[in-house]
Amino acid sequence: MAVMMSFVSVAASILYTPFLLLILCIIFLASIGKSLGVRRLYVNILLKLFEYGRQHIEVAKKLQRNDSSDEDDLPPTPEDKPPSALIKENGVNGCTKTSVIERQEILGPSPELNYKRSKSQERLQNGHTNEQAKPENSLEVHLYHCLDLAKAGMESIIEDQVTSVFEAEELRSWNLLTRTNRQYEFLTWRLTIIWAMGFIVRYFFLLPLRILVFFIGVLITIAITFLIGMLPAGKFRRRLGAVVYKVVNRILIRGVSCLVNFHDTQYMPKPNSFCVANHTSPIDANVLSTNTCFALIGQRHGGFLGLLQRALARASPHIWFERSEVKDRHAVAKRLKEHISVPDNPPILIFPEGTCINNTSVMQFKKGSFEVGGTIYPVAIKYDPRFGDAFWNSTRYGMLHYLLNMMSSWAIVCDVWYLPAMTRRADESAVDFANRVKAAIARQGGLVDLQWDGQLKRMKAKKEWRELQQEEFSKRLKGE
Repeated sequence: MAVMMSFVSVAASILYTPFLLLILCIIFLASIGKSLGVRRLYVNILLKLFEYGRQHIEVAKKLQRNDSSDEDDLPPTPEDKPPSALIKENGVNGCTKTSVIERQEILGPSPELNYKRSKSQERLQNGHTNEQAKPENSLEVHLYHCLDLAKAGMESIIEDQVTSVFEAEELRSWNLLTRTNRQYEFLTWRLTIIWAMGFIVRYFFLLPLRILVFFIGVLITIAITFLIGMLPAGKFRRRLGAVVYKVVNRILIRGVSCLVNFHDTQYMPKPNSFCVANHTSPIDANVLSTNTCFALIGQRHGGFLGLLQRALARASPHIWFERSEVKDRHAVAKRLKEHISVPDNPPILIFPEGTCINNTSVMQFKKGSFEVGGTIYPVAIKYDPRFGDAFWNSTRYGMLHYLLNMMSSWAIVCDVWYLPAMTRRADESAVDFANRVKAAIARQGGLVDLQWDGQLKRMKAKKEWRELQQEEFSKRLKGE
């Protein structure tokens, strides 16, 4: 034991200075928005490693099938590509997730938007029912009137469109992480050795390094914003706060080894506007804030998160609401209008879904931010799940567990697309405008556009939705 302790002490004394210099180098490069290309080289090496692992998995599976006298060959696995590229190649709704069934959507939260008349309704309209004169207001019910609804109900029981978007995105091939090891318990010794080496690198080098960088970033955020808060209000404080806001967010995302690829930066949000994006992770705001200073909007919290909120509020004009105010739409709209009416105020960053989605789909956008007016700058965010899962399932994991999963992953890699500014048309309702913006984000990010409310994650379907479906079914029976 004494020899072991002396060995650890000597190793710590030797590695202490290089490790400290590495942390200082990371923080300095992050603060000025520069990179030496090490993270990109690291990601490229991981891609080659994943491809090597995929090939070995295919060979091992073929050998297992041959040993079990299976006549079918293993179907070829397509070359690994980013999820957005796969979706664009596969065509309509070409999600990387394999669906169990192919459904024709007839049930939804809003029948007037996505209700499609079924074949049984067409039979009614084409006169395939009895042509005998019926008394007015009489109903004639046949079994085929409800067959399509029964079919849709069974399809939803087998695989509904809501539950699947709150689970981790499925991978096309194993990324050598234990948490995604579902059917590759042991295939070859080479893969086992690679997995063990990756475990050592992630947990004994990358994890401590990322925790220290993130912790130092939090301390810098609190300290610098406290000093900025002591300056008199004015143009200098506003400009300095905008610079500090971007610097601290760059440091924080380095704490999870996040590599961001920005596209079409000419469409970056301008002051006195709204930036609307799909929501996957709590770090979405940090990712977007590395390029632009935003005014964040949300509920006021206590504890550690509340400490960060108060710190950020000293550097830039964020909008935090009390719990009682959040439910008051008029109070929220008033605060938003007041913000965009002040010249040179930073754009407001809003995630209209209201909850985190697993980055395969975009769910219903709340219409509140689209009723205020002003210019909307849509932004599409797409994470690459091969390197690490950025989705936060808040019903399963707490914040600390989630951060630990991200920091112990290979990396967090994402693409951000800035889209051209959009404004509400004169003959367009807030709901239609929100759906148009959502469709643009889904199309650019290669995401599935869904009409369902993301709050179904926490609550039951609204009574109004059931009544709308019942009303639609009664119209069918009446032949309307």
